[in-house]
Amino acid sequence: MTQSSADILIVEDAISIALTYESWLKRAGLSSLHAATGEEALNQLRNGTFKAVLLDLQLPDIDGFEIMSVIRAEDIPVTVVVVTSTGSIKTAVDVMKAGAYDYVVKPAAQERLLTTVRNAMEREKLQSAVKEITRPYQRANVGGFIGSSLPMIAVYKMIEAVGRSNASVFVTGESGTGKEVCAQAIHLSSARKDKPFVALNCAAIPKDLMESEIFGHLKGAFTGATSSREGAAMAANGGTLFLDEICEMDLALQSKLLRFLQTGTVQKVGSDKVEKVDVRIVCATNRDPQEEVERGRFREDLFYRLHVVSIELPPLRERDNDVVEIAKSLLTQISPEEGKDFEEFSADAEAALKAHHWPGNVRELQNTIRKAVILNEGSTLTAEMLSFGPRGATAGCFAQIQSAPETDGDPQITLQIGQPYDAMERHLIEATIAHCDGSIPRAAELLQLSPSTVYRKKESWAGV
Repeated sequence: MTQSSADILIVEDAISIALTYESWLKRAGLSSLHAATGEEALNQLRNGTFKAVLLDLQLPDIDGFEIMSVIRAEDIPVTVVVVTSTGSIKTAVDVMKAGAYDYVVKPAAQERLLTTVRNAMEREKLQSAVKEITRPYQRANVGGFIGSSLPMIAVYKMIEAVGRSNASVFVTGESGTGKEVCAQAIHLSSARKDKPFVALNCAAIPKDLMESEIFGHLKGAFTGATSSREGAAMAANGGTLFLDEICEMDLALQSKLLRFLQTGTVQKVGSDKVEKVDVRIVCATNRDPQEEVERGRFREDLFYRLHVVSIELPPLRERDNDVVEIAKSLLTQISPEEGKDFEEFSADAEAALKAHHWPGNVRELQNTIRKAVILNEGSTLTAEMLSFGPRGATAGCFAQIQSAPETDGDPQITLQIGQPYDAMERHLIEATIAHCDGSIPRAAELLQLSPSTVYRKKESWAGV
């Protein structure tokens, strides 16, 4: 029997145990090969195509953990089942961390061993199918995105599909997931890629200037209009207009946007002339647009006009190992920018990155890496150098800030005297935004600030 034709590799230095496993597997219709040492096992694994390996941890030459480390490092496509005489919880945790699919305690029961092997083979079959499907996207950098997790591959496929169309696209997802990157990727995958891509943030522009920003204005059309200006719609003619945070747009302007989409024409503020434009609309929001429609904050007819195709971006916490891949890319970019020598992450740093929840998504990850690079020295960035969210360098600022109970139905907050002004300001603004169901314009109105000021402050706090 050749190496490539066997289903299972048995790595066991006790010949009698190995023969027992071989007989069980044979009666179950499974073929196997035996390796008595770690070196022999690695040779077989590198030259064969096994579906699973039964691995003893105690070998005469190489520790079983070292074999799993090589399997992982060399990306050998095999599922590992550890067979060990130690049934402690610590051993179980250690072998699973090392990459084992499951473990069986010696002396192994026949049915338990065969069931585990069958499950391992089924898992390897599924993983092989997934790898084949995702092969074109492995280590992908699609339109500026980094990562090859299954949720992102679904996004890449959607981008490729909608790129061939002129239909409007509605991109949704949490803040920091890369909605503008998605819009740019759609533009670059379309026939409009050689034409302009114009992005407009509806939350960062005061509502009384928004119409002018989109459609343009003539000189003297309003106070401060010292010269005529071409709007974003005209600037994007032939290309793509990206309207970020579309749910923040004033209802009165929504009706004008709807007419623009229906007629394909723009009329500058202060002008009687109607001009024809050809743009594709991609819009985005970090809120639930359907809920905004139900609450009367977003026009239903505009929603259906824009919501021809929807793409939902997954949060970073649902993207498997993408967080490490993105972090490595960021490190190679940020380290030279900051005049540092960081080249890699330690194993514990990678584990910490994967364990964090990332409420601020990629934007938070970027700020976390930059902060770690700025505050530390060396070539390897370790877990101790990382700090996440408000519990990091600014933990002391927030430790004494607490919410107070509501009084007469009005929500209140308590700010303890002695806290830094920046910390209190942030807490007040974030609490007000939450009170306004995430609406920055309404929060800004309550705070008597401009929406652009609130938006800039939120940007500066991302990941801090």
